[in-house]
Amino acid sequence: MGKKMLMIVNPHSGKAQIKNQLLGILDTFCKVGYEVTVQVTQYPGQASEITADQAEAYDMVVLSGGDGTLNEVLCGLMKCQKRPVLGYIPSGSTNDFASTLKLPKNMQEAARIVAGGREFLCDIGKFGMQHFVYVAAFGAFTEVSYTTPQQTKNVLGHPAYILEGAKRLDSIKPHHMKVISGELVIEDDFLYGMVSNATSVAGFKGLTGDNVQLDDGLFEVTLVKDPQNPLEMPALLTALTMRKLDSPYFYHFQTGHLKVEAEKPVKWVLDGEFGGNLKDVEIENIPGAFQIMVGEK
Repeated sequence: MGKKMLMIVNPHSGKAQIKNQLLGILDTFCKVGYEVTVQVTQYPGQASEITADQAEAYDMVVLSGGDGTLNEVLCGLMKCQKRPVLGYIPSGSTNDFASTLKLPKNMQEAARIVAGGREFLCDIGKFGMQHFVYVAAFGAFTEVSYTTPQQTKNVLGHPAYILEGAKRLDSIKPHHMKVISGELVIEDDFLYGMVSNATSVAGFKGLTGDNVQLDDGLFEVTLVKDPQNPLEMPALLTALTMRKLDSPYFYHFQTGHLKVEAEKPVKWVLDGEFGGNLKDVEIENIPGAFQIMVGEK
């Protein structure tokens, strides 16, 4: 009996390149003995449904899509008692988590890693009753990822996010929040905040620090303070551009658990998808929650 693989494909991800690559990818999997079942998603959220309903019957679940599709599959996987190994063929516009895992952009090369790489045990985040793979964020620009039209993403790729974000500069409003992690309590006005487990967020590297480990049970938390007056904005933007996390405009720390309490509901984004409009939220790191195929060290 061959090994059984479930492959979940988002046909609209990125520039829809999977349509020209699928036959070669399937050939790679069949050559190493996998019996492959392919499911092509038809609507948002279906990848999560398919995974939750079917994954336990397979030795491996492989997805082709972007960070949003990855989030869906892993949210479905977390509902399974027996979690098969995950394979990832990134095909989105940004692919932050794939970049962190050093997975190749070339789909055929990524398929070869799925077929013959090594298993890596990875943490996942719990956000209230939901899960996220690599980032939970609020504030400036976070809405861009889920409000930018898919057609624009397909045509322009990552620059689509930049263009959409530039339109919103005048509408950025700070959020007054209290962030609690163990004995650490921070209360301030924040333009942006992220709880991450990645080296790349929204296509930008260096905003999460130098000590990111995907299997250490810790998040990297970065909070950007609202400047006291408009004259400080250039200094803040310079610090952000230069990735100076020791700047007085930033709070930056590691933790496995935190609570966030806001004065008013705040829109959160989980892995590039809308995560809710919430006042209070509890965020927890779940160590070693899933195994994913990666390349050699």
